[in-house]
Amino acid sequence: MSGDGGRPTRAVIVMGVSGSGKTTIGAALAARLDWAFVDADDLHPPANTQKMSRGEPLTDADRAPWLAGLHRLIAHHVQDGPPLVLACSALKERYRRTLIGNVVGVQLVFARGSRDLIAARMRARSHFMPPSLLDSQFAALEEPQDAVTVDISSPLDDIVADLVRTISGGSPAEQR
Repeated sequence: MSGDGGRPTRAVIVMGVSGSGKTTIGAALAARLDWAFVDADDLHPPANTQKMSRGEPLTDADRAPWLAGLHRLIAHHVQDGPPLVLACSALKERYRRTLIGNVVGVQLVFARGSRDLIAARMRARSHFMPPSLLDSQFAALEEPQDAVTVDISSPLDDIVADLVRTISGGSPAEQR
């Protein structure tokens, strides 16, 4: 699949609520494509991670510098660097617009799953984002209209294989 504007995909943003498997899917996809991988959570300033660790949702003001930095990272990889897979919540349309801006060659992947499955995953992991914030994540989520959607209850290998086919120009449905 080509990114926006017909240019070949040079960056993929795997997005969804906390616990949806963005990092797992993104890292596996990047490894399979031999692309760079970045988890946006690793780039949060300490004040943001401390706030979330206390169970406090971030505000748009908290997110703004972080999103701007991620946009610069995406633009760099599309223009001059190796192709990139970025795992990032990107829950709202305006966040996605900030991330992508006018960069051509970016594909969104929406990791979609049930609240029950995601809550179970969150309880089973060690992460700064507590399960108590899951409801705020779902409340903030604006499902993208322009993304490849993956069902997170599917096996990881199947999700990645479908995404590789899609990014390479074939439709997952056509390839099964």
